[in-house]
Amino acid sequence: MSSSAATAQVRAEADLRVTSATGGAGLLLAYTNASNYVVAWLDRDRNALVTDVHVHGVGLGEQVTALPSGFQWGAWRNVAAELRGRQLTVEVSADRLHDAVATQQRTLPAAAAHAGKVGVAARGTGAAADNVGAVKLYRPVTRLVADPQQGKQLSAYSDEFDGSALSSDWTWVRGPAAGAATSDGALSWPTQNAELNLANNTASVLTRAAPAGDFTVETKLHLTSGPANQQAGLVLYGNDDRYFKLVHAVLPVSHTSKVTHVTEFAKEGARPTTTPPTAVAYGPMWGGPAAETLWMRLSYHYDRSGNEHEVRAGTSTDGAHWTWTGAWTLPKEQTLRIGLVSLNTAGATARFDYVHTYGG
Repeated sequence: MSSSAATAQVRAEADLRVTSATGGAGLLLAYTNASNYVVAWLDRDRNALVTDVHVHGVGLGEQVTALPSGFQWGAWRNVAAELRGRQLTVEVSADRLHDAVATQQRTLPAAAAHAGKVGVAARGTGAAADNVGAVKLYRPVTRLVADPQQGKQLSAYSDEFDGSALSSDWTWVRGPAAGAATSDGALSWPTQNAELNLANNTASVLTRAAPAGDFTVETKLHLTSGPANQQAGLVLYGNDDRYFKLVHAVLPVSHTSKVTHVTEFAKEGARPTTTPPTAVAYGPMWGGPAAETLWMRLSYHYDRSGNEHEVRAGTSTDGAHWTWTGAWTLPKEQTLRIGLVSLNTAGATARFDYVHTYGG
């Protein structure tokens, strides 16, 4: 049992198991004394998640949710309970990744929905508990962050690719890339058998200076489909191990000869919170639908309070309606440059119609 009371807005959890043929292991919350508490049992006798409520020594009713027939009682399973006011939600899972094997929701009587201690309980033999804890429940976000809005186009940081050669404003990292050329108002760039990923930094990156302050950079990309594993798109590039990347990616479908098209928004940087700290880590998230012609935006904001680069990605299949992802951040250790990439595996051609940069 915890030594102090948790509020009525609480998330409590424990890893539980029952190694005997009968009995149960339980997670307690809103506990005042042996006559006033809420408990969520892994009940082996009934092969179920069972919640029970007691007020002034009187049981106010159990609620039973069946567990799968193959539930592994001898393995550790996480039981997490959230009490928000009178609403109780309990999940049973193997790994806390919101892939619950059982979920139960119920409304508690007002007399049971109060602050209290958390702990664990056992019924019969073979019950065990570990990693017991509780935190104040989060406040749900009910309003979306506003989509980024671009300001006036900055001609000094934009390019229509109208010339017969790249402007001197652009510089290559590991370039010039073979086959990259401007013609008919576009930059055509075959995908490379090269990477920009962790220790494998062999791909060319085409970069130019970014403006001071907040900004949004946009391109219109045509990517012809190759066999698999092509990527092309925008980057905000600090160095090979510190960047943000938004690409149209062509990925193989496992165990088939087919491919799928996705928009991938990724960053590469250090992860100092791991044990031991990770010097370079790669993390992707997925955006809106992909298309052979895709409009792409990276919106940059400098977070002064954290001294961080903050970037959101947006994509559009018509140039008018945009889908925005979440945000990635990196410590402001390097100056970021606007860039383009066309990489991963040869076999496709990326065509960039323009790069437009707008004030924040």
